[in-house]
Amino acid sequence: MESVLPEHIPRHVAIIMDGNGRWATQRHLPRGEGHRQGTENLRRIIRAATEFGIQILTLYAFSTENWGRPRREVRLLMRIVEMVIDRELDELDGEGVQIRHIGELDGIAPALQRKVKTACERTKNNTRLIVNVAFNYGGRDEIVHAVRRIVADGVPAEAVTEELISSYLYTSGLPDPDLIIRTSGEMRISNFLIWQGSYSEYYATETYWPDFDRASLLEAMHDYSRRKRRFGKTPEQAAAEPIVDEDDDEEA
Repeated sequence: MESVLPEHIPRHVAIIMDGNGRWATQRHLPRGEGHRQGTENLRRIIRAATEFGIQILTLYAFSTENWGRPRREVRLLMRIVEMVIDRELDELDGEGVQIRHIGELDGIAPALQRKVKTACERTKNNTRLIVNVAFNYGGRDEIVHAVRRIVADGVPAEAVTEELISSYLYTSGLPDPDLIIRTSGEMRISNFLIWQGSYSEYYATETYWPDFDRASLLEAMHDYSRRKRRFGKTPEQAAAEPIVDEDDDEEA
């Protein structure tokens, strides 16, 4: 299991990286240490994703609701994000990783805003792996933002379709996630990709994010591969008309 790839590789994997604080508490460490260790894990998971052939990786880094956490913790999280960009950008760029930001930059310190924009601009032509960093992101806020843009563009009501709304989301042009993983054992989506994840497969693990390693990701992928995605069809319909993966469809 640890060395064999599953038959069906999810094209787009999204991860709710949860449990940093509890990881630290269990070890009698400050919560900040949990966030630091969670950040260290980013490098391992990004490398594993490229190794496994995942094309898009979306990581839930900081939600719009996280501003309600203690000020000290919020400041630490912002410093960690800045530190990751400073430390990892050269290597990620060299490995062909394209970094995209999804969410709002309003309210973020100007210096950090500039670093996020620089990282996205510098890596925009890389094609090995797209990494969406959901930073200051909320699913409801994203939909509100999309609707406001649609109204501002003067789109008539009868022209509003699911495809149109999708084109106004932060993930415009990307396929919806095939697999959404949540670490730490919680069973909720926490305002994450609530439009895009409508037909995603969900996988929850008790493992806290700092301990979610290459083998954990591979296990989640094997679980995904065993599932039958029906997209609203009955099992009989799905059996009679097998769903073709997007990659297979492109090759046909």
